[in-house]
Amino acid sequence: LWLGSIKSNMGHTQAAAGVAGIIKMVMAMRHGLLPRTLHADTASDQVDWSAGSVELLTAAREWSQGAGRPRRAGVSSFGLSGTNAHVIVEEAPEEPAASVAEGDDVTAPVVVPWVLSAKSAEALAAQARQLAAAQSGAGVVDVGYSLVTTRVAMEHRAVVLPGGDGVALAALGAG
Repeated sequence: LWLGSIKSNMGHTQAAAGVAGIIKMVMAMRHGLLPRTLHADTASDQVDWSAGSVELLTAAREWSQGAGRPRRAGVSSFGLSGTNAHVIVEEAPEEPAASVAEGDDVTAPVVVPWVLSAKSAEALAAQARQLAAAQSGAGVVDVGYSLVTTRVAMEHRAVVLPGGDGVALAALGAG
């Protein structure tokens, strides 16, 4: 059982200490590495470290997965303000790789929404017409991703589900 602290990395975070500890453990699980506790080279003489199996994390350690068991961590936060928290964090199970069964239609289209947003109805219609006119060879997924991640959500919105039949592009052009 390894004992570490986020406080040495961030200072006294008061109410955020529990959340910071959870983030630290999730990242440790993701990278398979238990980070060392800074400025804690010497263990307290107020604790009998020989009793039990608790050790201070004075150096980063590889965090290997147990035989068929997920990584698991307890995160505790005890503040002078009375903000106390304790949670057990467990590594999510690996998702099995998707497989294609015989007879599955591997060419089935993926539905990717194109999300449009503008300050006015007129601007929304103009954006739709521009998108319909500019759509030349760009992938449906790429356009959908770009529209969602690079545009701010505004008051007037529309969603188009493009397909291979051109109906959605025609609807965009109609604005």
